[in-house]
Amino acid sequence: MAAPPVALIVLLLAAWEVGVRTFAVPGYMLPPPSDVWTAFLEVRSTLPDHIRTTMTEAIVGLGFAIVVGVAFAALVVSIPQLRRAFYPLLVLSQNIPMIVMAPLLVVWFGFGLTPKVLIVALVGFFPIAVATTDGLLRADRDLIELVRGMGAGRWQVLRSVLVPSALPSFFAGLQISATYAVLAAVIGEWVGASSGLGLFITRAQSAFRVDRVLVAVIVIAAVSIAMFAAVHLIARLAMPYRYVSTEGEER
Repeated sequence: MAAPPVALIVLLLAAWEVGVRTFAVPGYMLPPPSDVWTAFLEVRSTLPDHIRTTMTEAIVGLGFAIVVGVAFAALVVSIPQLRRAFYPLLVLSQNIPMIVMAPLLVVWFGFGLTPKVLIVALVGFFPIAVATTDGLLRADRDLIELVRGMGAGRWQVLRSVLVPSALPSFFAGLQISATYAVLAAVIGEWVGASSGLGLFITRAQSAFRVDRVLVAVIVIAAVSIAMFAAVHLIARLAMPYRYVSTEGEER
């Protein structure tokens, strides 16, 4: 139900408004929600272009992450030697801060769409690859042997056993990647961009407009939630049997 979280948000906003005005917190440090709303009204005509740019980067980058992540998972599951060789390197790669890689990607690929898409793809690749690999490895081996014993080829085993087994894990990883995709695109825009929410934040910070920075933060959170919800909806459409059984158990 949406009522409890909505009520909590309203309560937090009210406490924020009252607290800032009661303790006379300067607006350049923490503006009240009413000032943030006023700032939103001031920039609402320019926000759609920035949102469109960031969403394009996030969606394209996430698409690349899906293709490469699923291909990587299928490869390392098919060849155990590759899994033992590449898996530690995959985990090690997550210790490299993306804020450090972003400037290098801009130097290598310029200030256009490419470096932002690559940043999103790099951030989204790990959850998808790990989750999909785990799902493929958890496939029922007895069922695989049974299908093979009935004369099924590799493609038929993949389609009838491995893919259905890996789908829940794949979508779990995709939901994580989708949540971080917008943030990754914004990080890329901080380094250099001509449009996007990251550029909007940079300009607002340069002008000491904390209220506009908070507007961008709220928009980023809303877009990230929308991406997560979209993936969840796609998962429900792809695996209706799973959600029907889960809902039945909850009742």
